[in-house]
Amino acid sequence: MPSVLSTKKLLLNQRELLLNAGVSFVEYDAINVTPVDFEIPNEAQNIIITSQNGAKAFLNNYGQSEPVEDENAETLREAQSDNMRFFIVGKKTTSLFLEKGLKVTKTAQNATELALFIAKSYKNEHFFYFCGNRRRAELPDILIENSVYLDEIIVYETTQNKQAFDQNFDGVLCFSPSGVDSFVKSSLRDSRPSGERSVKANEIKNTVFFCIGETTASAARKYTDNVVVANDTSIESVIAKAVKKLASGF
Repeated sequence: MPSVLSTKKLLLNQRELLLNAGVSFVEYDAINVTPVDFEIPNEAQNIIITSQNGAKAFLNNYGQSEPVEDENAETLREAQSDNMRFFIVGKKTTSLFLEKGLKVTKTAQNATELALFIAKSYKNEHFFYFCGNRRRAELPDILIENSVYLDEIIVYETTQNKQAFDQNFDGVLCFSPSGVDSFVKSSLRDSRPSGERSVKANEIKNTVFFCIGETTASAARKYTDNVVVANDTSIESVIAKAVKKLASGF
C-alpha cells in the first residue's frame, strides 16, 4: 500500500479520499500559525492577500470593528468598504471574501502571476499587502521594481514544527513553502550520525512532493526533481494528484 505524509492535518472527508483509494497516510502540522494584532489603515483600498491564513486574519479583524454611533463615521466606513479592491491568490481564498460581500478585482493562481498583473494594470498606485512574517519575496520584489507603492502589514507569524519520522513515504503533500522547508529540515537535522544523514537526503530526493501551487513547488524543487503540482489550489486537488500517481502503482 502506498503511503503519504501530509504536512497539514486533514479534514475527515479529505482523509477518506486517501483511504478509499488505498493510500495510507500520516498527518501533522509542519508549521504553526499564530495571529498577531494589527490595524487596517483607513486609506487601504487596494488590498493583496496571498494565503488563506492571511485572508482569515484580515477578515477576523475586519469583522471585529467596534460599532460606530456617529452616523457620519458609519457612512465613511461603508464608503471605505465599497471602495476596497481585493487582489487574491487562490479560488478558495477568493470565496472567503465573496461570502462577505467584498469585491475581488483579481484572482491569480500564484503570487508571481498576481504581481505581474498589478504591475501592468495598476502602476503608481498604492497597495497594502496583508501577509505572514515569512512571506516570499517574489510579489514585493516585482511590485517595487515596477514602481507600485507597497505597504506590508504582518497579520500572522509562522514557526516551523520540526518533527522527525522513522518511516519513509512514497509522497509528501505540501501546502506552503514554509511547510516544505519545515519537513525537509526536520528530516535532515543532525539528530542522527553523520554517516546516516546522506542516506536520508537520498530518500527525500526519491520521494514525490505533491504541491498545492507553483510557489510551493519552487520550494520543493530546491530538494528534489520529483515534484507534482496540483491542478487547482485546493487540498482536495493535491490529494487527487497523489492518489492518481501513487494508487496506480507509479
